[in-house]
Amino acid sequence: MAFTGGTSRPGAPGSRTCRILMIGDLIGKPGRVAVETLLPGLRRELGIDFVTANGENVAGGLGLTVSTAQAIFKAGVDVITSGNHIWDKREMYEELELDERILRPHNYGTDGVPGRGWGIFHAEDGTEVAVLNFQGRTYMIPIENPFTEFDRLVDQASEPLPPVRIVDFHCELTSEKNAFGIYLDGRVSAVVGTHTHVPTADERIMPKGTAYQSDLGMVGPIHSVIGFDPATVIPRFLNGLPTRFEVGTGPVVFNACLIDVDTATGRALAVERIQRTVEV
Repeated sequence: MAFTGGTSRPGAPGSRTCRILMIGDLIGKPGRVAVETLLPGLRRELGIDFVTANGENVAGGLGLTVSTAQAIFKAGVDVITSGNHIWDKREMYEELELDERILRPHNYGTDGVPGRGWGIFHAEDGTEVAVLNFQGRTYMIPIENPFTEFDRLVDQASEPLPPVRIVDFHCELTSEKNAFGIYLDGRVSAVVGTHTHVPTADERIMPKGTAYQSDLGMVGPIHSVIGFDPATVIPRFLNGLPTRFEVGTGPVVFNACLIDVDTATGRALAVERIQRTVEV
């Protein structure tokens, strides 16, 4: 199934195409309900083989719980990626050890840190898909270097990762995201950014065949400050005093990136931003 609006190039002779949807940060109940409402139909409509979603903001806007994770999986998400807020709900520490479909950033290290930062999964068409989750360091907690940790992961793997490799880079700065994407060009199928909740219009296929977008955006209320009720956020900009953020209400925007990947070479063939709105 072809699609327009992205950048495309032909696949290798005799290869198959795996269609992957990577969904931006889900914000609270509105984000979860939007995915439950839209994703089953999108999988059928677009012929999607594999889906990831960043779920670190689903539980009341901060963190993830076991029940919300299960609801996301039931809606059709295959792997949940995350970032710095994955640690906000203590119950997830054990769940990260139990459910390999929930990832935390790999570069938190392994010394006393629960869970895993990558895994190999199977798409609906049978393709093996490696999903890797990393986190940036600029203006964020100074964890391990994502660049060198990627090198170490790939170089020290007991067996080579499958050709289809997708990366969620949870990061603050577009410059750090750009640098990471270029560093991984030709070594993975796609690098997409999360964390800022604002979609960027720079989706493209880089020279060595890696699909890239600086930030997927969010699945959250449109009339909000990155998903949160403006009444609970704007006072911080007026007087600097702390406020308790609350998830916004109203129509929800669904932001994602659709990527076609050659299963033989792992090269991206096409990339397109997806944006829908839904009442929840």
